[in-house]
Amino acid sequence: MKRSYWIIAILIGILALWLFIRFFVGGNEDNWIKDSRGIWIKHGNPSEIPNYVLVQQQAISCALNLYRANETKLNFFSQCLGVCENYAVDIVSVPRTSDDNLIENQCSDYIDGKVGQFIELNKYGNIVRVV
Repeated sequence: MKRSYWIIAILIGILALWLFIRFFVGGNEDNWIKDSRGIWIKHGNPSEIPNYVLVQQQAISCALNLYRANETKLNFFSQCLGVCENYAVDIVSVPRTSDDNLIENQCSDYIDGKVGQFIELNKYGNIVRVV
């Protein structure tokens, strides 16, 4: 009988330790995380949207509008579409080619340091990455 009490106590202790690690050490589950492309996405149910997420969402929306506005004029090779917020917007090949790294195919505002981040779209207007 005593042995079963010890087993139950040990199991309760392990469960308590797991809960402590999960919720106190593991951190808040309701926050924003970056996906593999660098886009901020909801994780759980955050109570508010941080400013940096709003800025990125606005820049992505602007980038997609730039793409739609220039879609008929694009040559679908590496080229700069323009600037949205603090983001340069580039069309890149998927997979990337050496043309994507040429200075003449990158936004001058990014190269000159006027904007600090960039959004890369593929020839179909899909987001490749946000850096």
